[in-house]
Amino acid sequence: MNQLIEAGLEIQNFIQSKKWHFCFIGGLAVIRWGEMRMTQDIDLCVLSGFKNEEIFIDNLLTAFKPRIPDAADFAIMNRVLLLSSSNGIDIDLSLAGLPFEEQMIKRASHFAYCPDCELITCSAEDLIVLKTFADRMKDWADVESILVRQRKHLNFDYIIEQLTPLCELKEDSEIIKRLHKLIRNIHK
Repeated sequence: MNQLIEAGLEIQNFIQSKKWHFCFIGGLAVIRWGEMRMTQDIDLCVLSGFKNEEIFIDNLLTAFKPRIPDAADFAIMNRVLLLSSSNGIDIDLSLAGLPFEEQMIKRASHFAYCPDCELITCSAEDLIVLKTFADRMKDWADVESILVRQRKHLNFDYIIEQLTPLCELKEDSEIIKRLHKLIRNIHK
C-alpha cells in the first residue's frame, strides 16, 4: 500500500469511528474516475454543517498534526483544516455544509485502490462539478480526463443542474460555457 492510500485509510478510519459523513475528493477521486496522475496530498470533505465546526476541528486536531499555527482559527475562517497524517502526507479537509456538498457526500461510494484498502470517493459527476467550479488549469485537465474516461456513464443534466447555482453565486457563467464546449469537443 502506498503512503497516500495509507494516509487516506488512516483519516477515513478516524472519521468513520466518529460516525461522520464524508468523502474523498481531489486527486484520489481523479485517480478513480479520470487518469492516473501524481498527487501528493489528500483532499476530502466532512459534513460539519454550519455552527458545529469547532467540534469537528477539535476532534481532528487531537488525532492529526496541524500543518500551520492557529490551524483551528484558519479552518473556521476558510472552512479548510490543514493536517498531516502520521506518515507525513498533507491532508486538506474541507468543512462541508452546502446542500450540494451534502448531496455529494450522500452519493459517494467505495472504491478499492488496492486489495487492502477501499476509500469512499465522490461520484464522477460531483468531481466534475468541484473541478469546473475551482476553474484552475489543472482542474480543467482533470475534467477532460474524467469526461474522456467516463463519458458514456455520466449524467450531464445532473452536472449542469448542480453547477449552475454555484456559478451564479460566483457570478461566473463562463465556467458552464467552457464545460459545454469541452463536452462537445470530446463527443466529436
